[in-house]
Amino acid sequence: MNILITGGTGFIGTALCSRLLEDKHDIVVLSRHPEAIKPPVKGIADLEQLEDDAVFDIVINLAGEPIANKRWSEQQKQRIVDSRLGITQQLIAYLQKAVHKPELLVSGSAIGYYGIAATTDFVDENVSGDNSFSSQLCQQWEAAALQAETLGIRTCLLRTGIVLGKGGGALSKMLFPFKMGLGGKIGEGKQWMPWIHLDDLLGIILYCIEHKSLTGAINGTAPNPVTNQEFSKTLGKVLKRPTIFPLPVIAVKLLMGQMGEELLLAGNRVLPIKISEAGYQFQYEKLEDALLNVV
Repeated sequence: MNILITGGTGFIGTALCSRLLEDKHDIVVLSRHPEAIKPPVKGIADLEQLEDDAVFDIVINLAGEPIANKRWSEQQKQRIVDSRLGITQQLIAYLQKAVHKPELLVSGSAIGYYGIAATTDFVDENVSGDNSFSSQLCQQWEAAALQAETLGIRTCLLRTGIVLGKGGGALSKMLFPFKMGLGGKIGEGKQWMPWIHLDDLLGIILYCIEHKSLTGAINGTAPNPVTNQEFSKTLGKVLKRPTIFPLPVIAVKLLMGQMGEELLLAGNRVLPIKISEAGYQFQYEKLEDALLNVV
C-alpha cells in the first residue's frame, strides 16, 4: 500500500515505519527535517509538495510537540495545541482536495482525553472528557481528525497510554533514577498508569488497517493497567533496585506545575475494550513481561 505518515521520525513513528517496510509498503513521511529521512522512505517538508492526484491508501497522523518535555507555560501549551491541530487541519485540507481519497485515517490522540479523574471504576471508549488542558487538547485534536469522515474516509482515533519501548518514550526518562536506586512512587502512588508495549501499539495500528469494521475512538493501552506504586515496584524489581524514594506531591507541583498535576499525579483505569472485543491479541498483557523485554 501507499502510506502517508506525519510524525514519522518520532519514537512511535520511527518504529512504525520500520514495521511497515517489512511488509514492503511505500511510505511518505511529512517532517520538518525531510533530509534526515533515509530511503526507501520518502521525506517531504510540506503537503503542498504532493500532487492532487497522488494516491494514498492509508494516512497515519502522529505529529505533535512532545507534551511532557517542558513545563506548561501558556506559550508551551499553545505550541502543544498548534502542533497537533495545525498538522491535522492541514491534512484535512489536503484530503478535501485529493482526487483519490484514502480508505483510512488513523489519527493520534491520548488517554489524556478522559481528563483528571473519571467517575467510573474503569474507563472505556465511551467515557467523556473534562475541562482539564490535556482533555480539551485531545477533544479538539479528535474533532479536527473526524472531519475526514465527512469525506467518506474511515477514521480511527488512537488514544494512547504510556508507551514502553527501547530507545525512547516515557521509560527512557525514568530509567536513570531507578537504575541509581533513587526511584519510587509519585505522590501517594494510587493514580493509574495505563501503559502499552510499543509492539502492541504498532500491532493495534496494523489491526485497524486490516479490520475495516473498526472506527472511532480506540484505547491504545494494555489490558492490565497498574497504579503508579505498582509500576514503580515492578520497574525496581526488573532492574533489581530498591524503590524507596517517593517524589512528594508538593515537589511535583513546584517543579512541574500543571503538567505534573495532570500527567503525573492523576490517572484513570483505562481499558482497551474496543480493540479487545474486535479480537486483537496482545503480545504483552502484564507489565513485568513488557519491562523485561524493554530494559
